[in-house]
Amino acid sequence: MHPKNLRIEDYTYPLPDDRIARYPLPERDASKLLVYKEGNTSEDIYRNIPDYIPADTLMVFNQTRVVNARLLFKKPSGGSIEVFCLAPDMQYPDIQTAMLQKQKVIWECLVGGAGKWKPGMVLQLTHELPHFTLSARIVSRNASAFILSLEWDNEDLSFAEVLHFAGKIPLPPYLHREAEVGDESTYQTTYARDEGSVAAPTAGLHFTEEIFKGLAAKSIQILYVTLHVGAGTFKPVKAATMAEHDMHAEWMDVDRAVIVNILNNLGKNIVAVGTTSLRTLESLYWIGCKLIKGINIDWQGIAVGQWDPYELICDCTNEEALEAIVAYLDKNSFSRLVTRTQILIAPGYKFQVVNGLVTNFHQPHSTLLLLVAAVIGNDWRKVYDYAMHHDFRFLSYGDGGLLWHKEVK
Repeated sequence: MHPKNLRIEDYTYPLPDDRIARYPLPERDASKLLVYKEGNTSEDIYRNIPDYIPADTLMVFNQTRVVNARLLFKKPSGGSIEVFCLAPDMQYPDIQTAMLQKQKVIWECLVGGAGKWKPGMVLQLTHELPHFTLSARIVSRNASAFILSLEWDNEDLSFAEVLHFAGKIPLPPYLHREAEVGDESTYQTTYARDEGSVAAPTAGLHFTEEIFKGLAAKSIQILYVTLHVGAGTFKPVKAATMAEHDMHAEWMDVDRAVIVNILNNLGKNIVAVGTTSLRTLESLYWIGCKLIKGINIDWQGIAVGQWDPYELICDCTNEEALEAIVAYLDKNSFSRLVTRTQILIAPGYKFQVVNGLVTNFHQPHSTLLLLVAAVIGNDWRKVYDYAMHHDFRFLSYGDGGLLWHKEVK
């Protein structure tokens, strides 16, 4: 079945409000770990996850860093309007470049209370220590968001620093609470590096220095990619079938050396830590296929469309696909691949790179739940039933699982 014909009502489950983890546990690696392998389900805690990863496995983590994307502006009349910074305008080559801009940026944003923002009105936000005033005005509007011009009067500060000082951590809406001081560290992985996400790659929140030492002791290799998580990750599927759902696009950034390392480890177990890491790795294959087929890729646009894996006829191997990317990078003297992916991974998808996934428990009616079903088939129901009946905590600050797609080598 083509994923366009999937009915989202077949991918739901009852999630009582009291099973959503409002806060993280005091110790990251004390969260419960569900292990699914060859139809069997068991449980442990994250601290012991190295025991369930075979030696010589390659594990890939998303090193994106969550930015303080929520800004509260004042109207001239004294009221307030909240701005949620989603992503930079397409005039910037990548998120890192946009984050380093000084004095002015153009940004795609959601606006709370937009009806109160009258045409021509300039909103302001003042911060002390360091002192600056951030101003916002509407440039244009598209179907889903506003394009805003954001300007500040401290020429020493980058936009990343402005957000750090003036913004708030964008907690998921289903937590139904305001961000607190503790969230600035707990809603960030210990290895976060590249600023640009408006949501954390939550599977990685459980990993500690102790776990990484345990993985190293088994000669398990660690690699890092970057996929900047967008607000679309929280967007439920409201259409009856997936054909009517537009998958959100997200920026991905992968070093050439990482692609070469993945290429050299094809044939071994490759475990993606988080759905974002998995989407990045699988996107590499389809990008390579497009290069081989001579399909023109607009790197400023979307390199992998949501239906490409199901409609693009490509019989190249994963090795050939990754070699094509490396050759492209070398030809153009690029050290990294930067583009956007809209890939939708749903039942019917044939995995090309990854055979294991570490992930949290996701919302009903979500594309992330479809991805889990693609990894373990109809057993996703068995896994979620087990978690529900064994007191697992759900969603971003909750527990998680290690799910194997096929027989472990």
